[in-house]
Amino acid sequence: MTLSRSLATPPTPPVPLAALLARRELGLRLLAGPEDVALHWVHTSEMADPYPYLLGGELLMTAGVQLTDPARYVERVVEAGAAALGFGVTPVYDTVPAELVEACVRQGLTLIEVPPRTPFTAVARALWRLMAEARLHELRRVTEAQRSLATAAARPAPVPAVLGALASRLGGRAVLYGVDGTESAAAGRELGPEAARALADLAGVVGPRPGGPASASGEGGGLKLAAYALGGGDGLTLGVATERRDPGDHTVAGVAVVLLSLLTAPHGAGDVSVRDAALTGLLLGAPAAETAAALSPGPWTVAHARGGDGTPFAAAGLAAALGTDLVEAGPTVRLLLPPGAAATVQPGWTLGVSAPAAPDALPAADAQAARALRRAEATRVPLVRHRANGLAGLVDPDEAAAHARVLLAPLSEPQAQTLRTWLSLHGSWDRTAAALGVHRNTVRQRIARCAVLLGRDLDDADARMELWFALR
Repeated sequence: MTLSRSLATPPTPPVPLAALLARRELGLRLLAGPEDVALHWVHTSEMADPYPYLLGGELLMTAGVQLTDPARYVERVVEAGAAALGFGVTPVYDTVPAELVEACVRQGLTLIEVPPRTPFTAVARALWRLMAEARLHELRRVTEAQRSLATAAARPAPVPAVLGALASRLGGRAVLYGVDGTESAAAGRELGPEAARALADLAGVVGPRPGGPASASGEGGGLKLAAYALGGGDGLTLGVATERRDPGDHTVAGVAVVLLSLLTAPHGAGDVSVRDAALTGLLLGAPAAETAAALSPGPWTVAHARGGDGTPFAAAGLAAALGTDLVEAGPTVRLLLPPGAAATVQPGWTLGVSAPAAPDALPAADAQAARALRRAEATRVPLVRHRANGLAGLVDPDEAAAHARVLLAPLSEPQAQTLRTWLSLHGSWDRTAAALGVHRNTVRQRIARCAVLLGRDLDDADARMELWFALR
């Protein structure tokens, strides 16, 4: 078994070179090496030694302007970790130099020929497009997996259901280990003896001991292995074994860790675990109809928060301070506060809080908390509570939504966001720029463009009022 130093993965799945070669309009030709190498990005360089400018995983493009020693050049490209070399014929060379082809064959470096009619930018654009498609596919896969896990957490036997959903989504085996290293629950395909031992050993590396890692990854028995310490306080560990490791798998496993941590945490009442499974399902997007029956009438309050000290325990500390253990960690922390728990200002955090809601109204409360958090950040106050709609409540919601869609149709989402923030801050250029993280001149340009697109005088109070109503 070998341990990796990090579970970090590229933000976008790599693209196999074969997908780029399949784009016939590019006219690329494979001259040496395998076509199944993974490309993470494109880099163009005419340096005699490109090594200092490479990070690894690139398709390095060159026309050979300073190619004087092909063997040494290829050696340095391989040392830098580039995935493949693309050589453009003309204007320097009429054909790919034979010495370069031979050097790539010796070093095992993939080499492709770029014809004169294909600019390097066309190759880069094609790769970026393929990467965008791959990322969209991966995001959809991860989203579907999260919903599946959330639904499993709301079932009568949530722990085996979550393990089963995780194993199914990752195409492998998921094992829950006790503090003594024994299997307490498992799902998915059976492992061979070598892989089973390697996964158990890896699970023993993580845990609650001081200074121990929260996660680890490795290989064993021909499989990709990962282990995660749960946060329930009982020293439980989740082990996962799969044939491959895709970029989104870590995110999917992280959702399972949050769910299993909540589901296995000690509780004072027998029905609390059912309640937690249902509320966690709501937090992660399971249909409210499947979970509302397991909840008390409430009222419940949703809170969104950003901030903290950046440690993995920041969200848990916030949840404890607000009197709940129902929390979804992330860039935006989402919490469900039970009846009697009050949302108060917390040092280092910015919070948006919904109005109290019944279980079947929690999705609407979640949206309220999101809007309240945006206003808290825009106005730089530590806590904003959802306010009743006032006069807006007198208008039929469907009619109001239809009016808003027509009125705001000319605006893009960034323009609408800028206008919303600017109006909420009473037309302050500096405060709007600070809230959006852009220059004040950028705010002026966007607002001026909004005025043109909408055909409105934004200095007019009536126009501002109508737009504010529509944006809300």
